[in-house]
Amino acid sequence: MKNTSIYPLDTESLKISEARHHDPFSVLGRHQLNNKTFIKVYLPYAETVKLNHNNALLQRLEGTDFFEYEVEKDPLPQHYQLSWIDKSGNTHLNYDPYDFPVQLPEFDQHLFGEGKHWHVYQKLGGHLHTADGIEGVLFTLWAPNAGRISVVGDFNHWDGRCHAMRSLGGGGIWELFIPGLKEGCLYKFEILNRFSNEILLKTDPYGQQFEFRPNTSSIVVHERNYAWHDQQWLAKRTNNNWLHEPMSIYEVHLGSWRLDDQGNFFNYRELANQLVEYVKELGFTHIELLPITEHPLDASWGYQTTGYFAPTSRFGSPDDFRYFIDTFHQNDIGVILDWVPAHFPKDAFGLARFDGSALYEHEDPRKGEHRDWGTLIYNYGRNEVKNFLLASAIFWLEEFHLDGLRVDAVASMLYLDYSREEGDWLPNRYGGNENLEAIDFFRELNTVTHEQQPGTVIMAEESTSWPQVTRPTYTGGLGFSMKWNMGWMNDILVYMQEDPVHRRYHHDQLTFGMLYAFTENFALPFSHDEVVHGKGSMLNKMPGDEWQKFANLRLLYTMMYTYPGKKLLFMGCEFGQGTQWDFNKSLDWYVLDYPLHHGLQKLVKDLNNLYKIYPALYYHDFDHTGFEWIDCHDYEQSVISYRRKGNNEELIIILNFTPVVRENYRIGVPVLGNYQEIFNSDSVNYAGSQITNANVHSDEIPWMNLSHSINLTLPPLGGIILKCQ
Repeated sequence: MKNTSIYPLDTESLKISEARHHDPFSVLGRHQLNNKTFIKVYLPYAETVKLNHNNALLQRLEGTDFFEYEVEKDPLPQHYQLSWIDKSGNTHLNYDPYDFPVQLPEFDQHLFGEGKHWHVYQKLGGHLHTADGIEGVLFTLWAPNAGRISVVGDFNHWDGRCHAMRSLGGGGIWELFIPGLKEGCLYKFEILNRFSNEILLKTDPYGQQFEFRPNTSSIVVHERNYAWHDQQWLAKRTNNNWLHEPMSIYEVHLGSWRLDDQGNFFNYRELANQLVEYVKELGFTHIELLPITEHPLDASWGYQTTGYFAPTSRFGSPDDFRYFIDTFHQNDIGVILDWVPAHFPKDAFGLARFDGSALYEHEDPRKGEHRDWGTLIYNYGRNEVKNFLLASAIFWLEEFHLDGLRVDAVASMLYLDYSREEGDWLPNRYGGNENLEAIDFFRELNTVTHEQQPGTVIMAEESTSWPQVTRPTYTGGLGFSMKWNMGWMNDILVYMQEDPVHRRYHHDQLTFGMLYAFTENFALPFSHDEVVHGKGSMLNKMPGDEWQKFANLRLLYTMMYTYPGKKLLFMGCEFGQGTQWDFNKSLDWYVLDYPLHHGLQKLVKDLNNLYKIYPALYYHDFDHTGFEWIDCHDYEQSVISYRRKGNNEELIIILNFTPVVRENYRIGVPVLGNYQEIFNSDSVNYAGSQITNANVHSDEIPWMNLSHSINLTLPPLGGIILKCQ
């Protein structure tokens, strides 16, 4: 070893020591000069440094934390190890991270730049990685406007001088392989804003696990550790046509469905075992989770996402969540996730001005900010941003075997003037208010997910009259599988809140929805949005005394389960939660001790089972051939009746929206025969008044343009379903 330094503290070395260098590999590691090999390392916490293979001491450059070594006769191994003692006297042994070539293939960089890398989450972020037989973690990050990026964590004192990354060029990706790091280490990215010299500390946009809130560090995970047991479910999902299958969805917020005795969250595994038993008992075919994507604030319910590739640590690890989904699949229950590509929060540790510039959002707040929500809007026209979101969708469907995504706030993405004052929005290139980039994003989202994960569904929460939301992209549609029928939901809830004596004046709200029922593939939602923010619970929306409230709600659910469209019911609504939903506490399970609440829950169970038994109630959900009015005009008595038709099967539904018992009520039927009452929402089993009908033989009396008719007694605020024997 010689005492001369080949690298005096020139400008480049100063940049390293000040953590301002965009390519530390040009200074650190091994280098050739005049047919000689030199090693230079920068270790701010080291007292002495040696080469492990020959015990040779590296020379400290006086007054600095740089150490150098000139190789003469003793050849270096492929990758040398450094043994160093820190200021506390602890010994460390590791390979030099600056002795490894670029690990991220150019093909991946190119594909990401084109916005076409559906599995980029396997490349960007922090991943367990093996380079030349040496294990560690490979960190990669897209931040094209950063002046410098370092990996900081519990392995380097969170010091940005220790592990500076290198820029891979014009694509804006940075990389560093750190040998010796293992699963479970905590990390963030320290980014130098090249414009202001501000130091930004950011979590990994592609992080797959984060600390329990309020801490926000990313955690390195083992991504291929879980052994799935749901192959039978996945095969069935791929081969079945969900359009003609029953779909009854139980919407759940995991943080408040049920809490333990101390008011703490259950783990995903505990929730799986409790929730699957409950959902299976009630007969739902699917659950839908309010976002479990990582989020900092409980009060956002998950809709202000900061971790687009990470299930929240509130309920456990990613593998715990895999167990959760696996358990449902093994019990023949699908799992859908609420997913939020519409906006993201402004938290300093997240995506906001990620590299010092408006990277993920638009710079102009007229396009880049939701004033009402205090959040930022993605720039869907930027390839890398669009790729980030598309890869997130694929990630949840592929890596977690989810059966679908419900896309939140679609309307806010489609319209440039959504919830904006005049002059506070920018028109598109044609002068219109349509967000052309978001439209292209939706079409690509639905095309890619349906190609990559056949059998999965992508649902839109879309509240406007935008055309062809659920029609194929090749016909000009957006390509969604389904759309929430917000029009039907709003109309029917306004109608049900009317006193029955006044309902005759609002009869069109019962029937109007059928004018557009088959223009889209609709799901009928009574979601969490209807039982928060002062709207009251579903039960307390209903008029009348306690008995009438429950009778109205039983009638409403009977209509939903017999009306065209897939079904969705928020937790607690199935048993008549008395108060509106509170995310901070468990549901009021104690009310099931009371007959009216227990009866409502039993009604939902029986409706679910009836719905699954009779294809007439689901097979033609999106096709007019599955529905026909018998009478939609009896506004005087507030009664409607209709036929639901399947393949060689038919059911008759009659709904009475007043508390009056209608005796000798005649309706037309299509064929001669005995009509059996297979369901009655007024049954004593549901805490009703037991106004029922025995088997009724049809009369050869034409009625309502049908060849035969039957005479019935209609229960008060009740619905009945008949089947011809």
